[in-house]
Amino acid sequence: MQTAEQWKHNDPWSWREFSALLLLEFGFVIFVIKYGVQSLYEKWLNVPLYAGTLTGLTIAIVLLAGLYVIALRPHGLTWQSVGVRSFPSSYWSRILIWLLVLIALSIAAVMITSLFGNSVDNSKTEALKQQVNGFTVLIGIVSAGIISPVYEEIFYRGFVYRWLRTRTGAGWSIVMSSLIFTAAHYPTFNAMPVNFISGVVFAWTYERTGSVIPAMIIHGVFNTIAVILTAFV
Repeated sequence: MQTAEQWKHNDPWSWREFSALLLLEFGFVIFVIKYGVQSLYEKWLNVPLYAGTLTGLTIAIVLLAGLYVIALRPHGLTWQSVGVRSFPSSYWSRILIWLLVLIALSIAAVMITSLFGNSVDNSKTEALKQQVNGFTVLIGIVSAGIISPVYEEIFYRGFVYRWLRTRTGAGWSIVMSSLIFTAAHYPTFNAMPVNFISGVVFAWTYERTGSVIPAMIIHGVFNTIAVILTAFV
């Protein structure tokens, strides 16, 4: 088993696995699931929030299954190879600091982009605001605060960032993986500045800890706060 430092210097993957998984995301997920399957969910459930949550769960299953079939199983690897491993308890205080940094930078990004007419509202926030109650807020938290952080950190940091990190320095890997992460949130353009900042913080967290779990925690808490603010403010 590789240590928390060894993952930065080598991996068993080639451009084939990397390209196949990016094609899965930017081909199948965006054009088939986000446009085709989600429309079916909306017709079936008739509630945008429920349809969006089911869409997120579908994307999580597709990307994690693809990661396992394309990158892990052929090489006899476990989920530890994409950062699903424990981390030293001494990092808890840093996790709090990184979370506060993310919140501060995100608020600054929202304030700056608002000067150019950007809004924090999009299809996801509007879906939650249509019917605010305990159940819908819980659904929003499960979707944004649990499902998204788990699969996005494993896929974008555990695989994408690691693949880039073994081939270039930390700085370029953080920037490139964050750009990929931001592009994957198409078509919610107004959230992309915060998406990019989030990607930088999450990648930095993985770089420092060697585990995707701290980034999952930060990601989950940050998204949960966003859901609560959307619903009640």
